[in-house]
Amino acid sequence: MIVWPAKKYFSKEEMICSILVIFILTSCVCAGSFVVNVTQSWYHAEENHNISLEWMFPTSTDPSPNVLHVSCETLINQIHSVMFYLYEGVEVPEFQDVRFAGRVQWDKDVLREGRLRLHISRLQTNDSGLYWCEVDTSYGKNFKECHLNVTAVKDRPEPETTSDTSLRGDPRGRIGLYCVLGLTAALLVIYSFCLYITKRIRDQYNKQYIKTTIQVIDPLRFCTETV
Repeated sequence: MIVWPAKKYFSKEEMICSILVIFILTSCVCAGSFVVNVTQSWYHAEENHNISLEWMFPTSTDPSPNVLHVSCETLINQIHSVMFYLYEGVEVPEFQDVRFAGRVQWDKDVLREGRLRLHISRLQTNDSGLYWCEVDTSYGKNFKECHLNVTAVKDRPEPETTSDTSLRGDPRGRIGLYCVLGLTAALLVIYSFCLYITKRIRDQYNKQYIKTTIQVIDPLRFCTETV
């Protein structure tokens, strides 16, 4: 009599654990071969300026269509937001946070070369924080982070006004200014001279008036004394 070994049945829990182990091992292998890098770990810029952030990932030589998903996100002041989202090679602005709306542009031409280049315009100091992009393809998935530090604009002297610049740069402006100053000085001299002449005439008139008055009063005084 032949006794066959009992058939072993796997429980549901064992099957789930086996699938999870296989998935984790596969993910580790894929992550090891599919690496995402950044050109810089730290970026520095001033507010109101523009900056370009770039990530690099391996491309596939497989002629079959490759699915490409990219999710670029930020962590600023402990607030998580989506900066850029690409689904099957097409940008999806609906997933983008409102603070980055209209400020993030990307280069489509370099994407096929395995480079994701994002241009952020009109930087603000509250844009400083952690930035990362996760690249998900049919042949691998991984992500890489970088830091952005935006500083306030340094105080700069105010530019010269147009009138000052024209006077300094144009000789005709200087000549006109000198003419106005000279004419003003001449008018002041003439006005002072007129005041002096008027005062002299008034003094002469007062002296003549006093002399005439004395001549009239003296005969009257003599007649009074005689009487």
